[in-house]
Amino acid sequence: MLKKTIDLYCQALSYLIAAMLAVMVVLVFGNVFMRYAFNSGFTLSEELSRWLFVWLTFMGAVVALRSKSHLGTDMLVGKLGPTGKKFCMGLSLLLMLYCLWLLFKGAYDQTVINLTSTSAVMEVSMAWFYASGMVFSVLGAPILLNDLWRLLTGQIDADQLVLIQESEEAPRADASASR
Repeated sequence: MLKKTIDLYCQALSYLIAAMLAVMVVLVFGNVFMRYAFNSGFTLSEELSRWLFVWLTFMGAVVALRSKSHLGTDMLVGKLGPTGKKFCMGLSLLLMLYCLWLLFKGAYDQTVINLTSTSAVMEVSMAWFYASGMVFSVLGAPILLNDLWRLLTGQIDADQLVLIQESEEAPRADASASR
């Protein structure tokens, strides 16, 4: 049930990310065209693109967290046995949950501080900008809690005990090897 819910909101986030990216492309290239063709531009283009980029980055981090697409190295963990890998995975999940809490707390504090502050061009509350960290924390926590639950209940296979991917080429290499 939780896995299906996480998969659904990650799929929805992927569509939202694509929409944000499309809006950013239209805004930036439209602004460039307007500057060269008509010697004017959209004043809101730069600020809105920056805001969308921040939100896109945080939402993309949630999707990457779900698919274990964050880059890292397993030089140490790869040499451990199953018990050592399980311990390291549990420890890393707990540390990531703590980091999510710190990010949530900091983003919440900034959101509260900036509730009455408005952005220079769009004149929108800056709280919306800082809320992206809170949304990331809230959406990332169930993914990590689900992984921790699966680890503690023995539902994780030995090949799933490493939470990162060693190279950006790894998924492509795995996909071409399975053909």
